Order: sequence, then C-alpha cells, then structure tokens
Amino acid sequence: MEYNSQKEHLLIPEYGRNVQNLIRHAQDIENPDMRQAFVEKVVDLIMQMHPQSKNIEDYRDRVWNHLFRIANYKLEVTPPNGIIPKEEDARKKPEHVGYPTSESRFRHYGHNVMTLIDKAVNMEDGPIKDGFVEAIGSYMKLAYRTWNKEHYVSDEIIINDLESLSDGRLTIAGETSLDNLGLQQPQQQQQQRSKGQRKGNKHSGKQGHKNGNNNNNKMRKRKRK
Repeated sequence: MEYNSQKEHLLIPEYGRNVQNLIRHAQDIENPDMRQAFVEKVVDLIMQMHPQSKNIEDYRDRVWNHLFRIANYKLEVTPPNGIIPKEEDARKKPEHVGYPTSESRFRHYGHNVMTLIDKAVNMEDGPIKDGFVEAIGSYMKLAYRTWNKEHYVSDEIIINDLESLSDGRLTIAGETSLDNLGLQQPQQQQQQRSKGQRKGNKHSGKQGHKNGNNNNNKMRKRKRK
C-alpha cells in the first residue's frame, strides 16, 4: 500500500492529484500542438471542477498561472492572453503600505473626522460653517460611543477634543446639544407634515359630514313629492 505522504507533494491541493498528474503528462508530450490542446482541455476541466468561480474576473488566466506553477514553470505552452508566467513573477512581493501615524491621540474618531475638520477650518465664518462644525461634533460623539460603549461621554468632552484636533480654531457653543443633531431638522419636518395631515383629515371629515347631510335632505324632499 502506498500512502499519500509517500507520493509527490501537491503544489495546489484544491486541484487534486489527478490534475497534477495530467500536467506532468503534458510536460512529456513532444508535439507542440497536441501539448497545447491537452493543456487547454485541462484548463476546461478545472473550470468545470470549480463552477462557483467562473464569474470571477480573469479566473481563466489565474488557472493558467496555477498550471505553470504546478509544472514548476517548465511547460512550453501559450496562454490565451499571450503572457507566459515566470517563476520570478510568483516571488514578487507587494509594495509596503505605510501605516498612518497621525492623529494618534484620538484614533477612535477616525481619519475622516480630521478631513472634515480641515474642510471646516477653511470655510468662511457664518451659519453654514457653524452648522457644519456642530455636525462634526455630533459625528464625533457617535464615533466615541461606538468604540467606548462602556464609558459615558459628555458634550463637553467632544467640544474639548474638537478644539484640540483643530488647534483651537473650531469650537461649539456650550448650550448646543450634540445628541442626534443631524436628526433634529427631519424630525421637525415630520412633525409639521403630521400636523398638516391631521388638519386635512379634520377638514375632510367636516366636508364629508356636510355633504352627507345635504344628500339626506334631498332624499327626504323626493319622498314627500
């Protein structure tokens, strides 16, 4: 009995040993046209084995790259895109992505808050800027609660953090409430709509009652005649 541990190592286990054996056989085919056609059939076989991946972009090209990897890049065939994978390409490492080191004191607010603060600093003074700054403070309080659910946060803490992040260039009036600040105006509009609907229903009810009385009076006059 021969154990799998005694067999050749599988370079891509999800394809199975039979696919690896087919690639080994393709390397021994001397006729270039037959070898090309054989490998293309192997690619179609792998596509059938993994139908859930057929909608992935460039999936067929990935399969060709895997076949060259299984063949240790010693396979004389040409992929449909005309690019023959090389062993050096497989060893390439992605470029290092630098980790942001700014805003280290208030990372729980997120980088977008700093972007909003920079935009608010460059705005002209006026009610639009004041409303924008208050919206930033409301968002900061929401972010604080998201990442510090066990700690109570007051408006005073948010206002002080906002002044610190903006180097004292932005501030919020102390009497302003930052709770659901962005929802206050829609709520007022909804209340106004509700009042208008109640008035309209009341007027419709009165009009309907009046029309009903008129119809009843007409019916009585007809019966008398």
